Amino acid sequence: NKGSWTAEEDRRLAKYIEIHGAKRWKTIAIKSGLNRCGKSCRLRWLNYLRPNIKRGNISDEEEDLIIRFHKLLGNRWSLIAGRLPGRTDNEIKNYWNSHLSKKMINHDVRTEQTSSSEQIVPHKAWETVQMEEEEVVKGSDEIENSEFSIDVDEFFD
Repeated sequence: NKGSWTAEEDRRLAKYIEIHGAKRWKTIAIKSGLNRCGKSCRLRWLNYLRPNIKRGNISDEEEDLIIRFHKLLGNRWSLIAGRLPGRTDNEIKNYWNSHLSKKMINHDVRTEQTSSSEQIVPHKAWETVQMEEEEVVKGSDEIENSEFSIDVDEFFD
């Protein structure tokens, strides 16, 4: 529990990984001289220091892809990140939770309001619906009165 990473710590970690590779994070934390745990070093490297990470704002195209992949995959951030080169799963998750989820809620509310206002049923169609409901109710009475039985024990075997 040491606080924010300093530029010097970032340089030390990057230099050690450049020489020895990114494996055995507990060993990296100890041998690089950082007073950090292995998990902290791993997360710092994966989410901030890797050379192939794309930094900066997420473009409209990337935002559209995130929305589409989220509809398809759900909250599987690492799978979504694998389809957006240079973006980390943590960055995508944070962007979704801070920006896109709110946009999607507002969009869904607007869609519901417009679709519910468009559901005006004409008078003649309403009479047809009422007549069909009466026929269904009559049909259900006939089923209740018929001799139709199910042996529950036989059904669940």
